[in-house]
Amino acid sequence: MRDIVFTRQSGWIPYVIREDGGLKLALGAGADANHDPRTFTFSIGEAHLAVIRQDLARHLLLWSAVLPLCDAAGTRGRLDEDAAVALLDPILLAAPADVDTLFHGIRWDRGQLIAHGADIDLLERGKVCAAMRAATETSNGQRAQEYHANRRRAERGTVLGPLDAAILKYTGQYLHGATVPRRMPDAVDPALLPEVIRVIATAEQACAGMRIGRDPRRGKRATDKRDWDRMASTVDAAVRRAHPQLVDDAVRTVSFLMCSEAADRSRSAPVEDDEEAAGDGFGRSARKTILSFTDDKGVEKVWLADNPRTASAEFWEFVGDRSAADNEVFTIEDEEMGEGIQLHFYADSIARITTAHQGKGGSDPEYRVEYGLVDGMGGYRKLVSAFVGGGCAALEQHGPWMLDVAEFERARRQRNAR
Repeated sequence: MRDIVFTRQSGWIPYVIREDGGLKLALGAGADANHDPRTFTFSIGEAHLAVIRQDLARHLLLWSAVLPLCDAAGTRGRLDEDAAVALLDPILLAAPADVDTLFHGIRWDRGQLIAHGADIDLLERGKVCAAMRAATETSNGQRAQEYHANRRRAERGTVLGPLDAAILKYTGQYLHGATVPRRMPDAVDPALLPEVIRVIATAEQACAGMRIGRDPRRGKRATDKRDWDRMASTVDAAVRRAHPQLVDDAVRTVSFLMCSEAADRSRSAPVEDDEEAAGDGFGRSARKTILSFTDDKGVEKVWLADNPRTASAEFWEFVGDRSAADNEVFTIEDEEMGEGIQLHFYADSIARITTAHQGKGGSDPEYRVEYGLVDGMGGYRKLVSAFVGGGCAALEQHGPWMLDVAEFERARRQRNAR
């Protein structure tokens, strides 16, 4: 039978139970294989209960020292109860100086103490008992997160100024640099907000008119990495030039914000808008009447001239749906004209295929295959648009085109070596 003898307001701070006639400290910590918190218990005495009741600071210090033992138990292991019991007297009953000495030699959870109001400067100096004089029963998890974020930055040699911190808070990346940035003016000190807005305005002016297109080769919602890198570099240079006092973290979060917003605009736009923004001007007036799209798995999609969507838009949607690591070759064929193009995404190359001689007497026709190099997603868009609008003849200006496979492979290796 288990009875709760003492608990504090927070459900997480260890509580005392009476089980089988003895006192035990119980706490939820770690996680099991299903990611649910595990419950650990170990025996304590009446003297320990008295201190836990009366002294919040000692109670929290004990918690921070036991948590690493719970973590060490993993998802199914047993708590080292002997090690836990060995912490009781030195933390709950010893003099403050002895407690400080103990914490110099054991693992303990700093974040829990900071969340409960510990003085960070005193903690850093090893004065754990003095640091807990301002301890609170309620927890402020964000305070601990800010501490850990600043500590990670300090380990990288980064020290934030007031404006740097304000910019990171504005983008929501002050605590977690991997968080997708967004605009959060309410998170910034009102006195610093005008300066933050000036930095953001610098970035917006620098990338005005730039866009980040989609890259169907990597999926329906993927965006063009080259476009992203180009915009990020442009914003970085402008912000560093106008605001040289900012640290790298602040500059990067501003460029990340600009790029993320541009990528979101591209993802939310219809495919047709994406094609038009990329400068495809042939699709709607194409002379093609029927085109066949196929992938490397033999899946086919047919586009007809009466389709309300452009052939380019339909093709890139087909690519976005079908492209994968083992499916990187796509073909557009105009059977009526006897021509087509084959896109090799794995090699940043393309082949244009024309009929050299029609087959006679049941024989297969002879094809002329020429190879060309492609400059990223933007290059593919231009080539597809040109073919859709004017067939293989319209691709001539996008050469050079190479008949000799060995010559093409040399050119490809030379490009990749640069």
